[in-house]
Amino acid sequence: MFALQQFAVIHVLTFLGQNVLGSKIINGEIVPDNEMLYMASVQDYRGYHICGGFLVSENFVMTAAHCDVCPTYVVLGNHHLRRADKLELQIAEKYKHPYYRDINLGYDIMLLKLSAPVQTSKRIQFIQLPFREMTLNENENCRVAGWGKINTRGNVVDDLRVVDVSVISPQNCQNAWAQHVPGYILPTNVICAGGYNTKKGFCQGDSGGPLVCKGMAVGIVSYNNRLPGTKLGNCNYPNVPNVYTDISKHLNWIRMILKGKKS
Repeated sequence: MFALQQFAVIHVLTFLGQNVLGSKIINGEIVPDNEMLYMASVQDYRGYHICGGFLVSENFVMTAAHCDVCPTYVVLGNHHLRRADKLELQIAEKYKHPYYRDINLGYDIMLLKLSAPVQTSKRIQFIQLPFREMTLNENENCRVAGWGKINTRGNVVDDLRVVDVSVISPQNCQNAWAQHVPGYILPTNVICAGGYNTKKGFCQGDSGGPLVCKGMAVGIVSYNNRLPGTKLGNCNYPNVPNVYTDISKHLNWIRMILKGKKS
């Protein structure tokens, strides 16, 4: 019976995970042109926005592993995706974490090597990553940004948006998800913030974007809840926390890739 229950949980979460791909900012604000200059739009061969990302070095953009759905270009240097004045670079190589298998099992992190180095400017900057493994305080105020939907049944947006979210402790996050999906086990090495008992968080189109705390990228948008009986992420009235990959738990792998070593 326990094995069947576990299988049911994995099946539900796998379906959930597949349908939060490219998760939009709920109840946020448009980002000023001179802020969050590290933000990147990961796009397919048609120039359609797939996921968010963020510039971590002159050669690499970080995003979520589940965003590996034919990403072809990275767009930098403009928060307005329809404007022509932007830097578009091809993706030369993709590096998914070697332990990534499914969005519900953790390790939802990927580095995209760009076809040419990026020079910082008034429009493009890197964002700092944690120096060491860290633990965020419950209720710590952070920000998440993206070009995703602004409501559950809406469309993705052209202007980058940002919203403040509060960190939720791993235990409270686990309890909330277990109440929603009996037998649910929160993946290791994740951060929970926003979405629970609030109307703030991310939605479809925001996946791969950063959770920013104290000026550092500490998390990567991974997954949220979905509406019962639909393929839509529940972004209006979430009853479970939003889940992010914890970047600080993967620093050794990140440094290896940034130094040009294969994973």
